Amino acid sequence: MINRVLIRRKVVQLVFAYYQSDNKHIDAAEKELVFSLSKSHDLYNYLLMLIVALRQCAQRRIDAARSKLAPTPEELSPNLKFVENRFALQLESNNTLCKYAENQKRTWDTEAEFVKNLFERIAASEIYAEYMQDPTRSYEADRELWRKLYKTFIYNNEELDALLEDISLYWNDDKDIIDTFVMKTIKRFDEAAGPDQTLLPEYKADEDLAYAHLLFRKALINGDHYRQMISANIRNWDIDRVAFMDMVIMQCALSEMFNCLDIPISVTLNEYVEIAKAYSTQRSGSFINGTLDGIVKQLQKARQLLK
Repeated sequence: MINRVLIRRKVVQLVFAYYQSDNKHIDAAEKELVFSLSKSHDLYNYLLMLIVALRQCAQRRIDAARSKLAPTPEELSPNLKFVENRFALQLESNNTLCKYAENQKRTWDTEAEFVKNLFERIAASEIYAEYMQDPTRSYEADRELWRKLYKTFIYNNEELDALLEDISLYWNDDKDIIDTFVMKTIKRFDEAAGPDQTLLPEYKADEDLAYAHLLFRKALINGDHYRQMISANIRNWDIDRVAFMDMVIMQCALSEMFNCLDIPISVTLNEYVEIAKAYSTQRSGSFINGTLDGIVKQLQKARQLLK
C-alpha cells in the first residue's frame, strides 16, 4: 500500500523536520520516518472502518426506532437495503480488518457524533435515495454504492480531514493518497472471498522500505554536497533567498537521482516538482524543475550521472 509517491512525501517532511530539530541523530530520525510510514497504513485501515461504522450507525437507528413505545408501521418494517449491503457486511467481517481493530483498540465509537452527522448527509442524498428505491439487489450494486459514497462524502471532506489530524499528526497531508488506496480496495473486493478478502499490504513492494531508508539516509549524509551543487546551479538567485523547503525538496531529489538507479531521471523530476507544488511556494515547481534540469545536464555532460 505504501508506495513511492507517499514515501517521497514522507522523506521530504522528515528531512525538513530533521533540520528544524536540535536532535541531529540520523538513526533516530530514520526510525521516525519508518514510524510515520506505518501510521499511513493505520489511516488506511481506519478509513475502511469508517464504512463499517456508517453501516452500524444506520442499524442502530433502525433498532432504536423499532424499540419505541409506539413505532410507526414504517419503523417496524423499514427498508433494510443499506444495512444489509453485502459489500459493507463483508468488510465488517473481514479477518484482517477485525484483527487490526482488535490490536489497535481504535474504533469510531469515540467519534459517534461525526459518524451520525455523516450518515445523515448520506441518507439525505440522491445517491442514497436512488439506491434504496431500486428493487434489484446485487453485490456489484452494493459495492458500487460505496464507491460513490466514498468519493462523494469522504473524499475532500474538510471536517473529516480536521478530525483525522486531531487524532494523529502523522496523518496530516496523507489522506489524498490513502483515499486512492481505499477506492482501489473497494473496487477489488470479491464476494466469493468472504471474510478472507485480502486488503492492501503495508508496503506495495518489499523493496520499497529499503528505498525509503536509502533515500532518507543519503539525503542527509550527502546533504552538504547536494546543497553545494544546488547553489552552484542557481542562476540569478541568492542562495539565502531560496525557500528552505525548496532546498530540501531538491536535496531529496538529488538523493534519488544518485542512489536509486532503477528510477528514471524524468520520473524523479516530475515527482519532486509535484511535491513542490503541494508543499512550497507558487513558483517553486518551475524553479525546482529548472534548477534540477540544469544540474542533470551538467552531470550527464561530465558523465557523473550515468542513467
